[in-house]
Amino acid sequence: MMILYKDIIELLDKKESFALVTILDKSGSAPREKGTKMIIKRDLSIIGTVGGGIFEALTIKLANMVLNNKCSVVEDFNLSNEGASSIGMICGGNLKVLVEYIDGEGSTITAIYKKAFELEERGVNFYLISRISKDSFGEGKPYKWICTETDFYGEEEDSVQEVFKKVRERFKELTIHTVDVNDKEYFIEPVLNLETVYIFGAGHISQKLADITKLVDFKTIVLDDRAEFANMDRFKTADEVIVIPSFKNLSDKIKIDKQSYVIIVTRGHAYDKEVLSQMLKTNAKYIGMIGSKNKIKITYNNLLEEGYNNEDLSRVYAPIGLPISAQTPEEIAVSIAAELIKVRREKNNER
Repeated sequence: MMILYKDIIELLDKKESFALVTILDKSGSAPREKGTKMIIKRDLSIIGTVGGGIFEALTIKLANMVLNNKCSVVEDFNLSNEGASSIGMICGGNLKVLVEYIDGEGSTITAIYKKAFELEERGVNFYLISRISKDSFGEGKPYKWICTETDFYGEEEDSVQEVFKKVRERFKELTIHTVDVNDKEYFIEPVLNLETVYIFGAGHISQKLADITKLVDFKTIVLDDRAEFANMDRFKTADEVIVIPSFKNLSDKIKIDKQSYVIIVTRGHAYDKEVLSQMLKTNAKYIGMIGSKNKIKITYNNLLEEGYNNEDLSRVYAPIGLPISAQTPEEIAVSIAAELIKVRREKNNER
């Protein structure tokens, strides 16, 4: 879930106050989902969107009041089917939003968002907890916390400790929701690790590797052009198994970003170069390719002839995996998974 941390921090670093909109609940034709956020600056320009249209216009109007009065509010917007049709919407909907006044000079709220940004950058799973009761926003009252598996950040409060307990009981399972504790309502937003492993090839090593990558909290996607190999019967723990027509034009089928880990283990290495040449054009955090040193050298020479350079090739972890003298598919899978963890945890991805 992208929640604009970088933009929030940039504004706070400039000591610029703004309104932060969060969708708490929705129904009907309201366009965006729970947890969607939008920043509204003092000049009423926006960063992000809660879907445009009448709902967004009403939210901006409310944010103007929030900015002028330096307050925070929870508001329900209801649009009947009749009202919706009058402005060209197919059907009506309901939207419950939190509009917070974020004080650019406020040290407590700045510290919370800077910590959230830091945790997100480090790939640490956490929950952002906001008290949204109507009496929550008085001056000096704490109303926002961060809860990780082992720590919490924010001011001490008895009620929120009960919230932390509920969160940690099902830390990796919870979705966005609200919870009532001691007659106070809290909005719970998970910011869980979105790192994704893409395994190209559905052979024996891939099968063992997919089990381990899920075990260590990577979203795991397997791709192959053979339906008899690429199926959920063989990859029971994978999040997704995709049968592709070929290993060409992979960007049409998946989105590789800086949170992506690419593992190239196609059958008999037949399509390794094909996949690698495409992955080098992405900003994947990790690209690993299996194979002997001789095979890797040949692949690299071919890519150099095609116009890639040594800096491009230096991004590739090959031979793949940490050197533990692995031989069996299970051992090779362990060595690859260990290398993924090493890359995940190392500062600035230093080799």
